[in-house]
Amino acid sequence: MLQKRTVQTNQRDEMIDVTREVKSFIKEKEINKGIVIVYCPHTTAGITVNENADPDVKHDMLMRLDEVYPWEHPKYKHAEGNSASHLKASTVGTQQTLIIEDGNIVLGTWQGIYFCEFDGPRQRTMYIKGVKEA
Repeated sequence: MLQKRTVQTNQRDEMIDVTREVKSFIKEKEINKGIVIVYCPHTTAGITVNENADPDVKHDMLMRLDEVYPWEHPKYKHAEGNSASHLKASTVGTQQTLIIEDGNIVLGTWQGIYFCEFDGPRQRTMYIKGVKEA
């Protein structure tokens, strides 16, 4: 079971909560027990799991990533000028694999699933793959 979803981003750097979309997929595909993989096929975007209760966490994460990987650096060589986006995406990673139990994603109380944009705004693709346990 694989589903391709479109994610519209609106800023150069942002974290979009896609937890609801993943939960909807699990319900639609009637996966009671198994795993779900959320994958981003882009080199300047990623997928992470983090707190979704306090929006300041997203702000702080994006701020710190900007500090570690500034948009402009005199030693960057990549001709497109988006080296920071590639570095951020590699740090965050391209996918998350999550456990499904009793029809629900096993997440901590404050956790959510995020599509992380580092070179927007753009129209992006996200894949959700469900694997039912036999």
